[in-house]
Amino acid sequence: MDATAVRVVGSPPCRVGSRMSIVPGGEVHGTLGCAEFDAAAIEAAVDVWASGDPQTRTLHHDLGDIEVFFEPSRPASRMIVVSATDVARELRAAMGPLGTEVTLVEPRTDRVARGDGPVVASLADLDLSDYDEAVLTDHDAPQVTETLALLLRSPVRFVGVMGSRRHVGPYVDELRSRGFSDQELARIRSPLGLDLGGRTPNEIALSIAAGVVAARHERDGGWLDR
Repeated sequence: MDATAVRVVGSPPCRVGSRMSIVPGGEVHGTLGCAEFDAAAIEAAVDVWASGDPQTRTLHHDLGDIEVFFEPSRPASRMIVVSATDVARELRAAMGPLGTEVTLVEPRTDRVARGDGPVVASLADLDLSDYDEAVLTDHDAPQVTETLALLLRSPVRFVGVMGSRRHVGPYVDELRSRGFSDQELARIRSPLGLDLGGRTPNEIALSIAAGVVAARHERDGGWLDR
């Protein structure tokens, strides 16, 4: 988290623009000018982390006050692409410029090509978080049901499966028989992506990438002039 002095009142030992970075656990880089301000900023950072939103706080000193802007750093989004397919490779190309890390999950080593990395053999090898988005690009891959079950029990914020409802429906039925509720199953997005009409792997990847970005911002992805 960055804490930056944006206003100084009186003559405290701090200048506008003074900045410190605070790491969870109390590690600090930089300073706001004195030990008193630094200690107060570390204490305030705990509340800001809890809220997750940027905040401005006033810190006090015998010689004056400062207003400090606290900006929590957020982990980069990560797309977890299950199965090495042409669409998976195009998704890596589409999501990279958006600042999204792409990790491939593929246990079938013969399907992995140069440039597919980073690659893991199993979802169990990953520490899943609510900054992750998971996309299954092969509805005929082994253990689709088990993969979806793991994802639905995880905090990932997006779960999508390529394929028609006819192809994906049996997996949903199996998950329901395993005790997943309709609310939990509603997290699965399928068919996947925005309706752009594309048919090639890069066009399909573009529609999925656009749909994921829309989901991040809780939008439907329609035309702005409609």
